[in-house]
Amino acid sequence: MVLVIVVVAAALLAGLAANRFLRPRLLSEDDDTGMAVKDLVGPLLTLTVLLLAFVMVTATGSYGKAEVAARGEARAVDQITEAAEYAPMAHKTRIQADTVCYARAVRVQEWPAMADGNGSPAPSVWSTDLRNSFRPLEGEPAFGMLVAADNKRSEEREERLTQATASVPSAIFYFLLATLTITVVALGTCIPRRNNRGQVITLVVITALLATTLCIIRDVDRPFGGIVDVQPTAIAEAERQATRDFLAHHTAAALPCDDQGNRRNT
Repeated sequence: MVLVIVVVAAALLAGLAANRFLRPRLLSEDDDTGMAVKDLVGPLLTLTVLLLAFVMVTATGSYGKAEVAARGEARAVDQITEAAEYAPMAHKTRIQADTVCYARAVRVQEWPAMADGNGSPAPSVWSTDLRNSFRPLEGEPAFGMLVAADNKRSEEREERLTQATASVPSAIFYFLLATLTITVVALGTCIPRRNNRGQVITLVVITALLATTLCIIRDVDRPFGGIVDVQPTAIAEAERQATRDFLAHHTAAALPCDDQGNRRNT
C-alpha cells in the first residue's frame, strides 16, 4: 500500500513538473489553453461506473453463494432424515428428533443472527448430538449415508455463515461513496448555469442510478439482513418434513427441544 501511494504521488508531482517545465518546449499552445474541468469528468465517471460494476459482481456472487449454501444445507438435513429410516427404531427416533431440533434452531435463532453477520451456538448443540447418535450405528448400512449427509450439512452451514459476513469491506464501500460524491459534484459543476433544464434532469437521473446501484450493492452484500434477503424457506421445509416423519410414531412432547430449538429441561 505504501508503495502504491509513493508511486502515485511521484507520478502526480512529475506530471505537474512536466506541465510547468516541459509543456512550453513540447507544445506551441498558449499557457491558458488545455483540458477543461469537463474534459476530466468523463474519465472520472467511467472510473466510478467500472468500480461500481466490479463491486456489484462481487456482492451478487456472495449473495448467490449464500442462497446455494442455504438450500444445500436443507437438502442435507432432509437426507439425514431419510437415511435414518434405515436405522433401528431407537436410533431412528433420536436422529429424526435431532434433525427437527437442528432445523428449528437454524430457522428461529441463527437466521435472525445472520442479519448482523453472526451465528448462533444453538444449532451446534444438535449437530453434536447428531454425530453422537451415529456412533452406535458404525458398521450398519445406514452409517455411511448418515455420515456423508452430515458432512455435507456441516460444509453448507459453514459456507452459509461465511457468506453472512460482508464480502465488500467497509473501506471499499466508503471509497465508492466518496468517488460517487466527487463525480456528482464534478458533473454538477460542469453543466450550464442557464437554460440547463435538460442537463439538470439528466444529472438527477445519473445520480439516482449511481446511488441506487450503491444501495443494491450494500443490500445484496448482506444476504440475510437486507431488503432482498435469503429467506429460510428451504430449512423450514426440511424442518416440516422431519417433524412429519417424527410425529408419525411419536408426539410433539417427545421432542427434546422447544419451539425455539433449545434443549428442554429434564
